[in-house]
Amino acid sequence: MPEHIRHPLIKQDAVEQRLYQLDLAGKALAASTLVVLPTGLGKTIVALLVIASRLEKAGGKVLVLSPTKPLVEQHASFFRKVLSIPEEEVLTFTGSINPLQREELWKSGRVIVSTPQVIENDILTKRITLDDVTHITFDEAHRATGNYAYTYIAEKYFEIARDPLCLGITASPGSSDERIAEVCRALRIESVAVKTESDRDVAQYIQKKDIEWKRINLPSEMKEIKDLLQKVLDDRYKKLTDAGYPIHNQRYVSKKDLLSLQQRLQGELRGLPESSVYTAISILAEILKVSHAVEITETQGLGALRMYMERLDNEAGSSKGSKASKRLAEDLYIRQAVHRLSNCDCEHPKMEHVKQIVFEQLTNKPDSRVIVFANYRDTAEMITGALAEIELIRPVRFVGQASKYKDKGLTQKQQVGIIDMFKAGEYNTLVATSVAEEGLDIPSTDLVLFYEPVPSEIRSIQRKGRTGRKHEGRVVVLVTKGTRDEGYYWSSLAKEKKMQSNMQTLQDIMPSGARENHQETLTDTEYNDQVTLADFDENSPKVIVDQREVKSSVARMLDKAGVDIILKTLEVGDYILSDRIAVERKSTEDFTSSLIEHKLFEQISNLSRTYQKPVLILEGENLFTSRKLNPAAIHGALSSIAIDFGVAVLYTRDSEDTASLIKQIAKREQTEEKREVSLHGKKASQMLPQQQEYIISSISDIGPKAARSLLQHFGTVENVIKADYEELLKVRNIGPKTAIRIRELVSREYTG
Repeated sequence: MPEHIRHPLIKQDAVEQRLYQLDLAGKALAASTLVVLPTGLGKTIVALLVIASRLEKAGGKVLVLSPTKPLVEQHASFFRKVLSIPEEEVLTFTGSINPLQREELWKSGRVIVSTPQVIENDILTKRITLDDVTHITFDEAHRATGNYAYTYIAEKYFEIARDPLCLGITASPGSSDERIAEVCRALRIESVAVKTESDRDVAQYIQKKDIEWKRINLPSEMKEIKDLLQKVLDDRYKKLTDAGYPIHNQRYVSKKDLLSLQQRLQGELRGLPESSVYTAISILAEILKVSHAVEITETQGLGALRMYMERLDNEAGSSKGSKASKRLAEDLYIRQAVHRLSNCDCEHPKMEHVKQIVFEQLTNKPDSRVIVFANYRDTAEMITGALAEIELIRPVRFVGQASKYKDKGLTQKQQVGIIDMFKAGEYNTLVATSVAEEGLDIPSTDLVLFYEPVPSEIRSIQRKGRTGRKHEGRVVVLVTKGTRDEGYYWSSLAKEKKMQSNMQTLQDIMPSGARENHQETLTDTEYNDQVTLADFDENSPKVIVDQREVKSSVARMLDKAGVDIILKTLEVGDYILSDRIAVERKSTEDFTSSLIEHKLFEQISNLSRTYQKPVLILEGENLFTSRKLNPAAIHGALSSIAIDFGVAVLYTRDSEDTASLIKQIAKREQTEEKREVSLHGKKASQMLPQQQEYIISSISDIGPKAARSLLQHFGTVENVIKADYEELLKVRNIGPKTAIRIRELVSREYTG
């Protein structure tokens, strides 16, 4: 009989005692620690031990953060089951719970399990404070890079909490020194604790996990289609060379290489670039699309290629479609490839292997659970359909929430329901994309099948970790010979080995006893910079921020810079800086998309009518390349925004730059000009001219400039409406067509 954990806050006989987990928990209680432990060896148990100890000795409340709602529900259920505290004190926070309700629940909770985005929002809106939080667990800690919510929460936690301590847990922190160091900096990690499957105290708990690599030949029919696509690529590479941007080793160029060139070209657009830059950017867009089609052919199959080519054709036929897709749709070799596709009934041999492998697994062990991983949704859909034709197999597709053309995503509620049915055996095969790679607690998964290798060591480790938890498991990876599959296979393998080596090195040079020295280093390099950014003073400016803008990192940058944020749902604008200034922030991608979708001028018009001094901030450096619009169209839109609508257009590099600019304008308005930040206040009387302009400009073909001319000439809205045709023609900017339209609108009988 195994021994069980004994602790006043852990239920008796609820958790088996394992020495390596106690060892890791001890280190994590001594200092903020990153724990790296192979999947299936109880990272959550380590967190439980630390949480129970902190609740007992430090009091307060603890926070457990996990990336997705299914994981949040899973962890909360576990803690309710094993902790000796009232179940109602273990709370789940997700976006489906009303913010005001979360504010009240926070006061009574002792263990709060949440998605990080929710906590980030609640900190920004000051609905919660972290001052009495004595521990935070960051599940899947490798996500703590860039602008992910973990980084902001950790920063605020160590700034606010009276007695902070955090634990990062992951099976795969990454292979590069830079990535691991970034995670440690972001979470204020002071020590690293690593356990591997070869460690003596871990080995007895490791279940055998057979990993098989099945190498498959590409059929001749598929090679012919691939060759046609390759001819398109060869032609575009030649054109790119002619434009002055040659690609060397074209057969081995990666998507990363192509995106790097795209970034370089975008940089050259600043100032007055040569026409060759625009040509190269346009050609590169075609190369990226065709290169993706080649990859699908090699690694996915013709069914997935058909779906992709259909979407490309749909894009080409749409008014919003890019020029690249339109040119490709007219290309002779592309048309030949599409024709071959329509007459080819063969499929990638991987599909037969999937059916055979899954069928054999369920025949030999009917109670098995199987996960089939595919990189693309189209492939996941095809695999699900193919497996459903076999009587023994009960497959279900498991994908993310986003929806696109002919592809509807799953809500988080649907995801949780599918996992529950998979556990219960209603489905025995989960066909999943990357959404199922992290943290799913499905202990009876016997087989994990990779439809293709993945180049990421983190994703590869996460996928393999879905099996071999409670009993022996099997991993099968399908690899198409002589294709990108093989490149991804070797890349992943090398990165996994490097990660293990790096983690051991990092553990050796960052022992838990080095807490003080490491803390001092972090303080010198990180914390002092942050205090400077905050620029604390008694007259911190206030900014009203639209709720939807929290998804960007501007709000957290404003908070970091010492701005007092007030979150509201705004009908007009994204940021209100005073009673007369509102800001509409658009990334360069948003700007061009809004222009194409005919939403831009409606938003700008509303902004112009509603605020005395409206501002448009354009964020980013790829304005002329994000949607491949004609530069003249963009310049025309910008000139109209500035001249016709009277909106100031300001440019920023990134979210930090935007936050800095917003802070400076708000400070100028509120400190120097002594203006209040208000959605209402004196605005009504000041807004009358804008309201009058709004009424007149609502008439078709009348813009803000013509509306102002009419009101200046006639004095009132009433006089404009009463004016006859000849009187209207006397107004500057009003021609016969517009005069007729006005008279028709105000005099014709209503027939609605």
